[in-house]
Amino acid sequence: MSKKIILLFAIVGATVFSSCEGPQGDTGYSAESAVLEYQNVDLNSGNNFAFAQNISTNLEDNIVVYRLSGTINPQTPIWQPIPRTIYLDNGLELDYDYDFSRIDFTIFAVGNYDISTSPELLNNQTFRVVIIPGNFANKSSNIKEMDYETLIAKYNIDDSKVKVMN
Repeated sequence: MSKKIILLFAIVGATVFSSCEGPQGDTGYSAESAVLEYQNVDLNSGNNFAFAQNISTNLEDNIVVYRLSGTINPQTPIWQPIPRTIYLDNGLELDYDYDFSRIDFTIFAVGNYDISTSPELLNNQTFRVVIIPGNFANKSSNIKEMDYETLIAKYNIDDSKVKVMN
């Protein structure tokens, strides 16, 4: 009896592992690394200071989000990893953070003050969402802390194929 159970698990396991391509979602994403860029994002009271998008990933995939905080020159953007706290005058703080599931993600801003008084930190924002397949994401437990260039290099992601989303 136990040989039949082991054989059943072997067949199921082979089927699962041979079909590792994830479902095609709004992004056209499969079981590959991908970089999605969202431009002109407004986080305001009308959307509860949040930006949510549907995205299909494999159950074990991970995402890391970066915010464009400036540029050194037109070819050299500065990508801040999120979560990130922006410290303002008088002890005020604005936090960017995100959460995700296998079907969507949400980027949001919160603060210890009325953040609507800082539209320069909320409107016309650009975010990059890096999808890392689960088999790679387990290589490092600190992927959310990596700067963009390190993450791209570590996971051998082709940065020239950034998909700008509308």
